[in-house]
Amino acid sequence: MNNKILWSGLVLLVITGLSCFQFLKSTVKAPDVTFKTLTGKQIPLKALKGKPVLVTFWATNCPSCLQEIPLLIHLYQKYHPHGLEIIAVTMADNPPNLVVEMAKARQIPYHIALDIRSDLAKAFNDVNLIPHTFLISPDGTIALNQLGLFDIEIIKRRVEHYLSG
Repeated sequence: MNNKILWSGLVLLVITGLSCFQFLKSTVKAPDVTFKTLTGKQIPLKALKGKPVLVTFWATNCPSCLQEIPLLIHLYQKYHPHGLEIIAVTMADNPPNLVVEMAKARQIPYHIALDIRSDLAKAFNDVNLIPHTFLISPDGTIALNQLGLFDIEIIKRRVEHYLSG
């Protein structure tokens, strides 16, 4: 009898915990920022509401960031025609000329924004370690906050979920 009560309590605790986590996760709003791309285009994040948006902070001298570029290109090519937006934000200490050269050399198709004064990094909860990726759901909340290399399968599942709904 005691084991049954213990297991029931444990199951109830897990369900309650998951419910609270889901509630907390769905209420963290993405910051109200505007990205300025390499081409000079201004992209207000709020203008992308209704679409899933992947925002990744990176630098040209970060090996893990460079490792993610082919994954980001794959995600962009597969899901952008269906609504996914990707914005790669370069860290403030990254020389813009190196970013431009790399964008051309790697044929990066998604938006690249410069964060020369670290305004974007500050707005996203003071990002200072990279790579750092945020998946923003179509309702404008942060659905994923990943420091380090992201798991492409997790990103794909979440993006597919948002695009199918």
